[in-house]
Amino acid sequence: MSEYMEIETEIDDDDLTMYIRTNLKLAPGEPEEYDSLEALEEGSPVAQALAMIDGIAHLTIDGKNMVLVREPDAPWHSLVGDISAALKDFFL
Repeated sequence: MSEYMEIETEIDDDDLTMYIRTNLKLAPGEPEEYDSLEALEEGSPVAQALAMIDGIAHLTIDGKNMVLVREPDAPWHSLVGDISAALKDFFL
């Protein structure tokens, strides 16, 4: 396991979708897709760690990458901070 975590984010032109890249394996197998916080609660351990974050409308976890679609009223700065903190708590 790495002693540090890199997180890169890129917001799509639609302003609802964010691409998140990390240096750590988030999902070991097939891509995971979640369309609600309830689905995240029932998902993989990483998905469960993110289930506490309000504002996630849809999440795909694929290897070291995630694609997140936010609820229209959820501010990006809060989501990015909460996701970063949740991933760091989970992995480090």
